[in-house]
Amino acid sequence: MAIKPGLGRKTSNKNPPILSHEFVIQNHADIISCIAMVFVVGLMNESTASFASAFISLHHNVSGENPSRELPAGKPYTYVAGIKDYCAIFFYTLTCIIMHAIIQEFVLDKISKKLHLSKFKLTRFNESGQLVAFYLFSFLWGAHVALREGYLGQVALLWEGFPDHPMTFLHKFYFIIQLAYYLHMLPELYFQKVRAKEEQQPKIIHSISGFTLIVLAYTFSFQRLALVLLTLHYFSELLAHVFQLIGVFDREERLARARIVNSVSFVLVRFATSVIGVLTLYYGIGGAGGSYKLRALLALAGLVALQGYLVFSFITEELRAKREAKREAKLQASQSKKVKAPKDKVKRKKESDLPEADQTTPSPVKQKVK
Repeated sequence: MAIKPGLGRKTSNKNPPILSHEFVIQNHADIISCIAMVFVVGLMNESTASFASAFISLHHNVSGENPSRELPAGKPYTYVAGIKDYCAIFFYTLTCIIMHAIIQEFVLDKISKKLHLSKFKLTRFNESGQLVAFYLFSFLWGAHVALREGYLGQVALLWEGFPDHPMTFLHKFYFIIQLAYYLHMLPELYFQKVRAKEEQQPKIIHSISGFTLIVLAYTFSFQRLALVLLTLHYFSELLAHVFQLIGVFDREERLARARIVNSVSFVLVRFATSVIGVLTLYYGIGGAGGSYKLRALLALAGLVALQGYLVFSFITEELRAKREAKREAKLQASQSKKVKAPKDKVKRKKESDLPEADQTTPSPVKQKVK
């Protein structure tokens, strides 16, 4: 019985052996969908519902011991971070892998087939396409929660009552999805057959650093500040990868000057992040004193170090891009000279083949023109 191409699998004339590496890679989205369905089906059975709900539902509700208890009108359920959240992170990591395969197969692959991109541009197109979808989704979600909770209108909410900062459902679910997405980037290296070390290393660093920073902010009650800063950061990253996609399509670089928008937004976001971080951690939480001052100062030091690293990486990348542009310009100029040189050489050779008298005598065409 032949195996039909499934979700996340490219069509091939050969059917790989079952449970082989190629089989798992080609059918990974279908396999993971089946695993995720086991948890969903578990909710339908009373004996397994409590176990399955630990992976699908949100826990650590502080609105009351019974989550189904009716609350006063207009008062939402609130949650805190807890150990059961890692079960939910595992389940939604599976969901992120499935969504990654859906975007890749039904959107990016169909577009790339029409563009006939080189291997380098295809890799950049797939990477930026996936990140644009994630950054756009996360930016809109984060902005919605920040506006709904009033963090932008009342900045003092970022530190008032710290560390007692319970989260609404959307606020907590936002962090669960964030952690799940950064965690899913590691198995995607295997599913996408990323074997080169120079390609693996930045993706592994991106995944581990993103997961670590978010889980620290989530665990140590900096959820409100982290939500606002992540929203700003995702706006800057969204523009960066949008312009990277434009660079793939804009082969003649007609919109190269528009990249100044990306640079300006990066600087503004870094400045806004630093101001909000100092205002919240140093003057807000640190200024109140108490046992949480050291925690706030350590978080501020980490935030400043991260912003410095991002600025350094941005400047380094810009200088590298300028050096490559100059190198390409010199290469094109040298190639154009090489093309012109043989023509002049052939012309001189033809003239040298003529008798000496004919070389000095103007051609009839030239005499006619005179």
